[in-house]
Amino acid sequence: MSAVPFAPVPFDGHKIAPETEAFLGQTHKLLIGGEWVEGSGELASRDPATGLELTRVQTGGAAEVDLAVAAARRAFDGPWSRMTVAERTALMHRLARIMEQNATLLSQLDILDNGMPGFIAGLTTANCVEMIDYYAGAVMRIEGTTTAPPRHIAAETEALTYTLREPVGVVGQIVPWNVPLSTAILKLAPALAAGCTVVVKPSEETPLSVLALGQMVLDAGFPAGVVNIVNGLGGDAGAAIAAHPGIDKVSFTGSTATGRKIVSAALGNLKKVSLELGGKSPVMIMPDADLALAVPGTAMATFFLQGQNCMAGTRIFAHADVHDELVAGLKAFAESMTLGHGLDPATMQGPMISDAHCAKVMGYIEGAEAAGARLVTGGGKLDRPGNFVRPTIYTDCRPDMALVKEEIFGPVMAVMKVETTDLDGLAALANDTPYGLSGSVWTKDLSTAHRLVKRIRSGHVSINCHGAVGTNIPFGGYGQSGWGREFGKEGLDGYLETKAVTARL
Repeated sequence: MSAVPFAPVPFDGHKIAPETEAFLGQTHKLLIGGEWVEGSGELASRDPATGLELTRVQTGGAAEVDLAVAAARRAFDGPWSRMTVAERTALMHRLARIMEQNATLLSQLDILDNGMPGFIAGLTTANCVEMIDYYAGAVMRIEGTTTAPPRHIAAETEALTYTLREPVGVVGQIVPWNVPLSTAILKLAPALAAGCTVVVKPSEETPLSVLALGQMVLDAGFPAGVVNIVNGLGGDAGAAIAAHPGIDKVSFTGSTATGRKIVSAALGNLKKVSLELGGKSPVMIMPDADLALAVPGTAMATFFLQGQNCMAGTRIFAHADVHDELVAGLKAFAESMTLGHGLDPATMQGPMISDAHCAKVMGYIEGAEAAGARLVTGGGKLDRPGNFVRPTIYTDCRPDMALVKEEIFGPVMAVMKVETTDLDGLAALANDTPYGLSGSVWTKDLSTAHRLVKRIRSGHVSINCHGAVGTNIPFGGYGQSGWGREFGKEGLDGYLETKAVTARL
């Protein structure tokens, strides 16, 4: 029998904070009605960098979702709706401070549960605190308008017409595994600011940081039932949330295929739906691009978060004048990246989330060469525990290849050489996809940049950078990349109804 080159070691031998160790040793239940309650099942949470079990988490299904929805409805109809906006604002700021004090715990839980590098976990945790504060400040800026009364009433008497902005009600929020805490907060913060109550389902792959957040919500003093957390499988708890007649809106982030199922399930009571789905974002490298910026920017557009992010720039359209130099630079950058456990500060890329997802990514890699793409670097796994896929670059790619057409959700880049600078022609290449989530244009000519950006059918396009998301900047997609927007004012609007009122005076 051949020796195993590396046996898995907990946390790859790195130390974790005492508070993280204590959290992993707890019993992890469901948060329903302000209390941690027993679930009806159990699943293991594993460190994808080692494959070792971190802890076990109790799960629920339709019965537990029923209880959580009932608790959310009681809170919505009761103490939560009676709170003043000043009280709601203060609670949210208090939650932000508690999160700030527990930043190490929250960051390490996402590192351990998801495999993300530490620099990303630290950044996303800080952004989560900022987002809670941002939406806490928005509570007092929820405003209606006054307008002219209806003509037939105004003809008879003086009248006043105005609008009110009111919370949607009970919201189901289904959170993905790629940035678990961040996605939970970008849904939770505007919902709470609007005055909604929520039932959150974390991903079965990465529930830990959301569970830690649940305890912080209780510690901040939110009324029982305002925030409920039901761990479970997507086909059980997630499906129950999507179809539940007591839920007024569902917010989902995940694959386009699952998004279609959410829409079908929501038809029963015609609940509102917001979706942030897949992407296959274009990166347009013009002949005058500053390659000192474009090389690292393009590399990280693909390889950031192991490529497991919806706005990854994986279709690279490089003008022939700079194609070869760009590819050489990308190759050098990819080969310089340190792959490893997220607790190692040197790590730039972590593992794939699971065995199954790693096999899917490797399937695309194996199919690419068979389809005629040329491998520049990568193309395989690291010979160690965990599902580490090397940063992979292909050239000689064609638009009909699965590598170019389909969302891989892994560290795989497809580079295509283009001869034209015609903006309509370039836009046709960029828009040759059912998705429209993100994209970027790299050029020194800002006139060219802005004119090309206008032609790209995508919800979020950056110039000389990629994925420039921020708390105050609306984010969402065109086409099969989703419905609605998150972040910013638009993120709050999605949790509000508009009521028109007319009064004869």
